[in-house]
Order: sequence, then structure tokens, then C-alpha cells
Amino acid sequence: MGNTITVIGLGAGDLEQMPLGVYKQLKEAPHLFLRTKEHPVVKELENEGIEFKSFDHLYEQASDFSSVYREIVNQLWKESETNSIVYAVPGHPLVAEQTVQLLLQEKNDQQASVVLNGGQSFLDAMFQVLQIDPIEGFQLLDGVSLTAEQPNLQQHVIIAQVYDSFTASHVKLLLMERYSDDYPVTVVTAAGTKQESLVTVPLYELDRHVEVNNLTAIYLAPIKDSALLNREFSTLKDVIRTLRGPNGCPWDKKQTHESLRKYLLEEAYEVIEAIDEEDDDHLAEELGDVLLQVMLHSQIGEDEGYFTVEDVIESITEKMIRRHPHVFGDEKLSSPEEVTEVWNEIKKAEKSNDKQESKSLLDTISKSIPTLTRAELLQKKAAKVGFDWKEAEPIHDKIHEELKEFQDAVDDSDRDRMEAEFGDCLFALVNLARYYKVDPQLALGRTNRKFYDRFRYIEQELTKQGISFDETNLEEMDVLWEQAKILPKKKESTDF
Repeated sequence: MGNTITVIGLGAGDLEQMPLGVYKQLKEAPHLFLRTKEHPVVKELENEGIEFKSFDHLYEQASDFSSVYREIVNQLWKESETNSIVYAVPGHPLVAEQTVQLLLQEKNDQQASVVLNGGQSFLDAMFQVLQIDPIEGFQLLDGVSLTAEQPNLQQHVIIAQVYDSFTASHVKLLLMERYSDDYPVTVVTAAGTKQESLVTVPLYELDRHVEVNNLTAIYLAPIKDSALLNREFSTLKDVIRTLRGPNGCPWDKKQTHESLRKYLLEEAYEVIEAIDEEDDDHLAEELGDVLLQVMLHSQIGEDEGYFTVEDVIESITEKMIRRHPHVFGDEKLSSPEEVTEVWNEIKKAEKSNDKQESKSLLDTISKSIPTLTRAELLQKKAAKVGFDWKEAEPIHDKIHEELKEFQDAVDDSDRDRMEAEFGDCLFALVNLARYYKVDPQLALGRTNRKFYDRFRYIEQELTKQGISFDETNLEEMDVLWEQAKILPKKKESTDF
């Protein structure tokens, strides 16, 4: 195939720890390239008279590591056009070496072949100095590309490539989203060499008093205290599975999808109340109660062999990606109105592909939704095909018409007609609210709350006067009601 790029690892330690085979390749290589001279063994290689070229100058020219790695690989391919070369990297070629991964990915499109000839990983030295057994569960993560979701808190975690204080600060802030601020972190530098050092500090001090360099990695031990894992989704899953398990709670074990229906509605209403109260702590608690309902339904689905919470997550994730082509695809949308239009088009296409397509356009509106909200949704659905008033005047006329028909039913003492006509009045009022973009459910909730507060004021004032309801009358209570109306307004919360 032509020339060869032989990749070898310099190991993690001194020259005396280097395997003889690797040392001989370095000594005999006529064209030797090092990714970096910043390694404990390089000074000793120079003393041995070994000549090489390094790519350290590229780190000073580029703004990010990926650009450096790209240029290193480009130059290696160019050098291999005229000579077989040896490329030496710190540690082992297959551990935390992006340049080697790029070489392997591109070798089929190049004239030179790529051969890996071993080396010792820094992990061997890390395991020894930390005295940990990776079989207990172990993660090696990249400090440069670390995300908060990556660490498994119940495993040994080693984060490599913590080159400088900036990277250390980046790693610290991400870890503090998962670990406590004072969780002990061990900073290991030059593991396996004479310059080896270990410093353990609280996580919040990781970037403050500890020196880091290109030989630095950090270590976090597995969390053993179960209370510290209560923020983890896996812990919640285990709790729900236990509650529904053989030795779980009799109440939770008894529940079905049908028996839990009312609780999901109740919890959703309490979320709205917390939003209206502008109480973030209360909102977090109530959202947790809604999540509990999702988890219980998911566990019931798993127990019955139909679906799991992972199926639920997969379904909503795929739906969000599918319905946001302007975010996850190439479509360009510039306004919320355009987004809504595309959302509805995609949703309509999904429904048309459903084998159990609804017989009516309105069949997609659940019958279990509260009646006031369902009235609004039914009208919105019909409006999408043009069955809607474009102006407010005919809606007002319809309200007056329905009120007259209700009064006719009252005059006839026809209770069945009274109920039907009163329903028509409410339905017409919902139409008016929708025209003015007022949420009828929330509007009625505010009125309920307002009535509650004013009536509570009447109760309190009568108690102050030592008067019971039996000792007062409507006129006196109306006076207190008017007083309540002019009191300083407080934040209203929605009551359904």
C-alpha cells in the first residue's frame, strides 16, 4: 500500500518504565514525530540522542484543540507521502488520543497504512496510585468536552485532559450540577512518574488552589450515601419500582391507570396554582408530583409488559425532534406563528398516517378534559376548518339569544331545557373568551379566588364583631363585600 504511519505510545511515566520494544522503535526511527514534547520521558529521549519533530507550535497558533488535531493529522498524511514515519503520543495510542482516532477513520482514503504498536496507558498508573479496581465500575471522561450528564455517580470517575485552570473551572461548574459543592476531588498529576502528586480538595476549590497541567487528571470516588443520589433519575426509578414491588406499598401496588386518573388532573391543577402564585419552590414540588404520576403509570406499563418509562421518553424525544425541523433540521422559521403552523401540519400528517384515524375531526379532543377547557378545544378544532366567527358582534348576538332561550325555559319551569340552555350560554361565552384570547378556565379560576378572598373577609369581619351568620343579613354582608373590593389587591392564584 506504500508507506506506513506507525503509532506508538510513550506511556505515562519515566524512561525506565518504557517497554524495551517501544524504546527500540524510538531509537531506530529515521522519521520520528511527537504530538507534544510536554511529557516526562521526552527530556530523557533527547539525552539519549534521539531526534524528532514535535507539533507543539501548532497549539500556539490555533484557538481550539480540534483545529490542532486536524492540522497534526494533515501534516502526518503529507509526511507519509514520501516516507514511512513513526508517530509517538503520550500514554497509549487508543486512550484519549483524538489524532489517532482521526488517522484510523481516514486511513482507507489515504495511500499510507496505519499500524498501532502499543504503549502503556496512564490509566494503569492512575489505578495504582488511587488504589481502585475498575471492575467495580469505571468511567474515563474528557475534561474538554465534558457534559453534566456524563458522570455516573455510582462509579469511579476519572476526568482526563484537564490542561489548565480554565478547563478545571469548566469541569468544576459542570460537576457541581451533580455532586455536592464540597464533594472530595483528587487531583492527580504526572501519575507513575517521579513528579507524581495527589491533592484532594473540595470540589468548589478545584480551580482555586491546585496547579494543573497537561499531565493532570481528576478523580471522583463513587457516591455511597444514598441520600446524595436523590437527585438522580435512576434513583427515582428504583423508588417507584420498589413501591410497586413485592415488598412495596399496598396502596401503590393496588393502583391502575384508571385509578390514578383523578390524581393526574389534581396535580396538574396544583402546578397551575403554583405558577400563579409565582412560587418557584412550590412549583418545583408540584412538578415533582406530576412526574410521580408519569413514573407510576410507566411502572404499571412495565409491570404489565406494555411499555416502560424509556418508551415514554423515546416517544416524546422523537416527537419533539420531528416537530421542530427548524431546530433539528434545515427548515427556516422566523416567527412563533410560523412554528405553530408547521407544528400543526406535522401533527396532521402524523394523524393521517395513523391506522386508527379518528372518525371525526373532534374525536381527538379527550372526553376526560374538564368541560370548560374541552368546550374551548372543540371550538378551536372546528375553527381550523373555517367554522368560526371572524368578528365579535355575532358572538354577542349569540350570547343574548342563548340567554333569552334560557329565560324561556325558566318561564316554562322546564328544568331539562334550563340545563341545556344554560350549557349553550356557557358555550357561547367560551366562544367570546376565545375570540379575545382569554383562557376561560383561568378566568373562572381567578373569579373563584376573588370570591373566596372577599367572602373570607366577610367571615373575618363578622368574627371580629362577635356576630354569627344567623345574626346578620344580606344587606350587612353586602357592605362588607364592598369593603373587601377596595382592599389592597394581593396576587391571585387560580382555583378550579
